[in-house]
Amino acid sequence: MSFLEFYNLILNTSVTSYDALPYPVTNIKFKKGEVITSPGKVEDVVYFINEGIVELTIKSYMSEKVIDFFFDQEMVASLSSFLTQLPSKVEVLALTDCTMEMITYKDLMKAYGHSPDANKLGRILVEQAYIRKAKREQDFLAKTAEERYIEMFETKAQYISKIPVNKIAKYLGIHPESLSRIRKKLNS
Repeated sequence: MSFLEFYNLILNTSVTSYDALPYPVTNIKFKKGEVITSPGKVEDVVYFINEGIVELTIKSYMSEKVIDFFFDQEMVASLSSFLTQLPSKVEVLALTDCTMEMITYKDLMKAYGHSPDANKLGRILVEQAYIRKAKREQDFLAKTAEERYIEMFETKAQYISKIPVNKIAKYLGIHPESLSRIRKKLNS
């Protein structure tokens, strides 16, 4: 799916050309392992993933925590940095080769000044991001790691094999050995 198709789907419109969008959209590719946004950098782009897997991580002096994974047909950015234009606290990393489309902060803010559709899409995407974050927090508090893994497997099975086990374990908040036990239990 292209960003144009995504735009039409979310807004229930039938824009037929990228030229008719309220902001320019640019294609970009990232190689597996390439940093998309570094901690300390102000996020000035929001990305639509055509194909690939992206992870958001936060690192301390002692550990790395995986905040979330993003997949095909999803928008991704260091959202708090993008919205506040303050330095990012997270790293955005291509876990696989990624083909994306991007919109700059400057172009988006300009479009907000004259396009109700740009405003509506922005509102919908921020609402979805909030709901996603709230659900993740609730799941962390109310579900076991095994339940969270099962849900991840049920909703994102086509991607699980492309994500290193240690990254999935960090996402679940457990050690890789614990994830191995969960997987073994579920496969028996």
